[in-house]
Amino acid sequence: MTIGERLPAALRTEALEQLLTERGLIDPKAMDGIIADYETNVGPLNGAKVVAKAWTDPRYRRRLLADGTAAIKELGFGGPQGEHIVVVENTATTHNVVVCTLCSCYPWPVLGLPPSWYKDPAYRARIVKEPRTVLSEMGLELAEDVRITVRDSTSEVRWLVLPERPAGTEHLSEEQLVPLVTRDAMVGVAKVKAPGTPLDVAKVKAP
Repeated sequence: MTIGERLPAALRTEALEQLLTERGLIDPKAMDGIIADYETNVGPLNGAKVVAKAWTDPRYRRRLLADGTAAIKELGFGGPQGEHIVVVENTATTHNVVVCTLCSCYPWPVLGLPPSWYKDPAYRARIVKEPRTVLSEMGLELAEDVRITVRDSTSEVRWLVLPERPAGTEHLSEEQLVPLVTRDAMVGVAKVKAPGTPLDVAKVKAP
């Protein structure tokens, strides 16, 4: 085993980026922009399409909840970090929120790269012990009678939340629903809001 093989992947990536930057082969600012776009737009857009289809197609919704991986692949999304995705549904009385307590396991094919707060040790530790408090700090207030379930993603199972469809969107088509679905709602730290209502915005700071 070489020294490079013993180094964590994050350190190897950082060293490679530094080397490429020093040789003038990449622009760090451009790289940051690409990563940010994948974190917030490209990846989560796939998940939003999955959610919108589940909201408008009852048969697809049943398949999605029964076998998330297979149903997601129906839409063409799959690959590394998406081999086994389990989808859980949020309702008026049950709320699911996702964490990876060991590292930052995350369903990349449908959510893109994990945000910094998801990887932060404070979030990973506190969301398990005091989920209602942490969600409140991130801008999501839930009624006391709503049962909160924390789903721990691992290398074997990655979780995706099917958010509750907001009232007032019954007239919207599948395509019109897609832009409403956010990454944070599919992690469970926010809710989807109907057009024209204030969004539950996660304060992407470590709780």
